[in-house]
Amino acid sequence: MPAIRSLTNTLRSRIQHAHLHTTRPAFHTPPPKIDVEALLATPTWSLDSLLPPSTPSTSTPTISSKQLHHLLRLSALPPPEDAAEEAKMLSSLSSHLHFVNEIRKVHVSGLTPLQSLRDETAAGIVMQEIGMKDLEEAFKKEEVKGTYYTRIRRDQDRVDEGESVKTWDVLGAARKKVGRYFVVDGGKE
Repeated sequence: MPAIRSLTNTLRSRIQHAHLHTTRPAFHTPPPKIDVEALLATPTWSLDSLLPPSTPSTSTPTISSKQLHHLLRLSALPPPEDAAEEAKMLSSLSSHLHFVNEIRKVHVSGLTPLQSLRDETAAGIVMQEIGMKDLEEAFKKEEVKGTYYTRIRRDQDRVDEGESVKTWDVLGAARKKVGRYFVVDGGKE
């Protein structure tokens, strides 16, 4: 009996002094505090950098009138009516090209592509979850049958009928009617 007591005391002391192995380091330093107001006080870029300068630069490719007409033909759009409208289209297309080229310059080699836009905050995740309250309407249309082998039967004919369903004239839009039926002319004449 004393051997068992000494064994349990030894095991108890080993468990109390055991080192638990975790993936977290023992001396974890918290991340430094970031002053958000100071970070957002000065902008790092401007929308004006994406827009073309007021004077045309040599870096932006110029689009000829012939190319504009070709693009309009490919997209099934009507050609410009006069020279002023054509100049406006060329200017707009040039500014769009400058914007696209500036967006292409952004360094994205280490980023994963965006899969979807959704609210990933805690409140957004809770809002997207389906709970018992959301399923109560579906459960009301179910009926459990059987004692030993229970089966769920869903009443698919049960429809919440409003006033519009009760007063709807099914044959009201039919041009030809024969009794309770509507008539459709056949394809062969």
